[in-house]
Amino acid sequence: MKFVTKRIHAFLDYPVAIALIALPFLLELGKTNALALWISVITGIAAFVLTVLTDHHLRILKVLSYKFHLTVDFLVGLTFVLVPFLFSFKGIDAYFYWINGAAVLLVVSAHKPQTNI
Repeated sequence: MKFVTKRIHAFLDYPVAIALIALPFLLELGKTNALALWISVITGIAAFVLTVLTDHHLRILKVLSYKFHLTVDFLVGLTFVLVPFLFSFKGIDAYFYWINGAAVLLVVSAHKPQTNI
């Protein structure tokens, strides 16, 4: 069922970016590999910039297309699912990435196509 609209997605983007920056510190990620902390923080900063520049109603500058934004989100979700395997993350380090990766892929796959009205 496709239910995530461009508007809903825009409202999710800023809190998700902030969570990707803050949660690794709050959860004390990085015990199995320091990259577990920093990949999320860097991704969160990039996600914030992406949101600011994406063509939707909460943008600051209209630079990037919404389709490009969705493509980046999909690639981030896929990367987050694979990162624990690539860098041997264990425990909370791995679960954090698997859960976030699955959530991003779910949101992207539940995206409702836009209609040109």
